Amino acid sequence: MKKTALLLLSIVISAMTFAQTFQTDFYDTGKGKLIITFIGHGSLMFQFNGMTIQVDPWSKLANYSILPKADLILITHAHVDHLDTAAIRQISQKNTLLICNAETAEKINQGLVMRNGDSRLFLGLNIEAVPAYNTTPGKEKFHPKGRDNGYVIQFGNKKVYVAGDTEDIPEMAALKDIDIAFLPVNQPYTMLPEQLVKASALFHPTILYPYHFGETDMARVQALFTADAKTKLILRPMK
Repeated sequence: MKKTALLLLSIVISAMTFAQTFQTDFYDTGKGKLIITFIGHGSLMFQFNGMTIQVDPWSKLANYSILPKADLILITHAHVDHLDTAAIRQISQKNTLLICNAETAEKINQGLVMRNGDSRLFLGLNIEAVPAYNTTPGKEKFHPKGRDNGYVIQFGNKKVYVAGDTEDIPEMAALKDIDIAFLPVNQPYTMLPEQLVKASALFHPTILYPYHFGETDMARVQALFTADAKTKLILRPMK
């Protein structure tokens, strides 16, 4: 009886450990439905036409062993909350493509390298690597210019920008027709709320999801965006 009770308790604990639910949003792309799953922090999952794209998977946020296997993994840079080899192993399968910056590829000895300005077609998706770096004096050491990536991914008629760890850099003004943007807001590593607003104003995405926001006061972010009629701000649990 005691062994049975212990077994049942173990099953309950395991179920509680591995039970996970994440919020999702859906978008019509004209060529299929895009499902965005908000895993948290800098981690996202996109599903499109039977494909799964994982961005910066981090085991601290999810049990990746029970999430869908990835057809494509995008890594923005080599910091531990963006580059987690355990999570990568759990979602990888035989033909999974891992796209990353050069530092990441060197660190883990795998991956297809994209550098700032590169644009390539992977699994029918056009993906562009764009700059991501710090500009605030004294903060450049966190994400130096030319090292890390953000990514622009084309899903049908929807262009999605995942900024990675960056501040409001001038290169954002070159972004065109961005439908959905993910911008980080957690100084000292990325942006202040005021910088987030300036960044958005450089390219006016249709939808803006702040992400990777740590302890940032999101009420302040909302208040700052009340006057922006060109961009719809949507908050999801991406602390």
